[in-house]
Amino acid sequence: MIHLGLEFSAAIAASGIFARAVPLPLGQLLQEPITDPVAIFLTILAIMLVAPLLVERLRLPGIIGLILAGVIVGPYGLGILDRDPTIVLLGTVGLLFLMFLGGLETSLDDLKRNADKPIIFGLATFVVPMVIGTGVMVALGYSFWAAVLVASCLASHTLVALPVLNKLGIMRHPSSTATLGATLITNVLALLVLAVVVKADQGDLTLGFWLFLIPALTIYTFAVLWGVPKLGRWFFKKFGHDEGAEFTFVLAALFVASYLASLIEIEPIVGAFLAGVAITQIIPRLSPLMNRVQFIGNTLFVPIFLISVGMLVDPLILVRNPQSLLLVSIVVLAELVSKFVAAWVAARWFKWKFPSTMVMFGLSMAQAASTLAAITIAFDIGLVDEVVVNAIILMILVSCVLSPWVVARWGAQLQTQPAEAEAAPVDAQNVPMVPTLGKRVLIPVANPSTEDNLLQLAIILTKRVEGTLLPLHVLPDRNQPIAEADKTRQNRLLETAETIAHAATIPVETIGRIDDSIAWGILRTIQERDADLLICGWKGFSTYRENFFGSVIDTIVRSATIPVLISRFPQPIENTEKVVLAVTGRQANLGQIKQTLTITQCLAEELKAPLHVVQMTVGSARDRKLTALLQEEDIVVQPVQGNTVKQVSEAVQPNTLLVLIASTRMVGQSALGREPEAITKANWDTNILVLHFPAKPTKRA
Repeated sequence: MIHLGLEFSAAIAASGIFARAVPLPLGQLLQEPITDPVAIFLTILAIMLVAPLLVERLRLPGIIGLILAGVIVGPYGLGILDRDPTIVLLGTVGLLFLMFLGGLETSLDDLKRNADKPIIFGLATFVVPMVIGTGVMVALGYSFWAAVLVASCLASHTLVALPVLNKLGIMRHPSSTATLGATLITNVLALLVLAVVVKADQGDLTLGFWLFLIPALTIYTFAVLWGVPKLGRWFFKKFGHDEGAEFTFVLAALFVASYLASLIEIEPIVGAFLAGVAITQIIPRLSPLMNRVQFIGNTLFVPIFLISVGMLVDPLILVRNPQSLLLVSIVVLAELVSKFVAAWVAARWFKWKFPSTMVMFGLSMAQAASTLAAITIAFDIGLVDEVVVNAIILMILVSCVLSPWVVARWGAQLQTQPAEAEAAPVDAQNVPMVPTLGKRVLIPVANPSTEDNLLQLAIILTKRVEGTLLPLHVLPDRNQPIAEADKTRQNRLLETAETIAHAATIPVETIGRIDDSIAWGILRTIQERDADLLICGWKGFSTYRENFFGSVIDTIVRSATIPVLISRFPQPIENTEKVVLAVTGRQANLGQIKQTLTITQCLAEELKAPLHVVQMTVGSARDRKLTALLQEEDIVVQPVQGNTVKQVSEAVQPNTLLVLIASTRMVGQSALGREPEAITKANWDTNILVLHFPAKPTKRA
């Protein structure tokens, strides 16, 4: 039984393929490879620093420099580094990280809503190379099964240019999303072809093989996409305040899913991609944890993988073996033509413009992971010779160099287009102008147990508009010296907030102050620091004394000149599976409801949770206007009548984030009104946000 596991890179090194092709590496004429571990790692770091900077001066993507640097320092270049087990290990981790990062940018909801596009392109970019590749190899005199296996190498692809998408900011463009989904489809099909060809060559292509593979693949996919999010929500709930534990859990999910894939004869990169798709459901895109994962992968492991790919290439093979030059030319041409035809046909079918065609072509042309695994196994069982192996390796180099250049060249033209521009036309005249909140978000920090969720919320709202976070801690002046312990605690809270904000790469200005009271310290800071949104924690209820004399929240809400987002998080915000907005026409004017809807849509998008709107209707003119507004936004609305608390509670499920608008206050009630407090008491374990708008328009409106 063939296992396409993490050992495929080691198999390449151990098989002796390249040693037979080149008896004496060029670098051995100069020196022996570096063996000191510190010197090896230092050399790799130097390459990661210098190579991208040099090629970027030539207006080429930086990752091209990493691949070419691998060729130069590798065993078939100057021989400075040997592709030893350490390089193989780090390169394999980088490969898995590359596919994992692709999965993190793939939304299941997007795939469900636009499943036709990834499926169509995935089948096209698999079938066209299979047909062309098989025909070309058969015409060159190779056996049918050898031709099919080489064709499967052309059909699969590796997202080498994924860092370019991140840099250009077009990861969520329809063409990018379609290609990410197609990657899963074409790689799985290509690897299934590999398994079938190997079994057929060995005479083991029996009914039992299919009876094992198909159910195992189905069960595995369901277990990863359903089980990892469930386990992750439980883990974050129990250990959500330990940042190290959260990061370790993400890595564990990546490598467990990859290893389990190899056990059922599926390439580990497929497991890594599925793990990313599963994990992204429980980690907000703009959260510090997501930033750490992407930073470690893009900065360390993925560059090492690209260097290791370059180290596989023999630049002198074309000189020593002219036959390889012809075969390389044919294979490279067949691969490029087939991938372009598939992208062009799919883009024409979707009615997308030429830049989208080229981005799809650029992303899908690169060969590395599955191709290396397939050609190594084919050589080991004698289906192909050394000429084909070296031709495939050089095809990998050509495709890996061209892929990021093509994506960078045409992807830049997609930067100015909205992510949905090609999916549906937008009538700009019908889009209401809404003031943007989040440019300067003020967030008082006082309780370490609730600080993390409040900061996560503030980061999401701040980063989407490239705003600044203003963490604040107020020490009340009681006409006596401030205790040193209180000052130390203030510094610690602000330092924690600053660390979290820096981890999410957003500007932060910490504020520590002494004032008459906490409430007035917050209110004065709003004016002094020009804040446009205030986020406060809330215990969920008010005592009788607070209702009559006012609590800190009441004082802030009654006097604030900017919107106030009152937040209560009994559960980690990462566990959100559904976002519910409950509104009624009598609560606020349409402009305020529009602002609330904008914030809610942002949260639903970042938390990867579906948005559900509950509208309490009484048939008034204001309710009809609210219905028209929601219909303009193309939002599914559930109109309900009757008791507000009961109807809203019925819409709430476990792990729901409920968004409300503060209702009218009466004497003896909380400043937020009666209904938000009653709904909170009826749904005590539910995360709730209550948005309060000032009585008069804010200066930014």
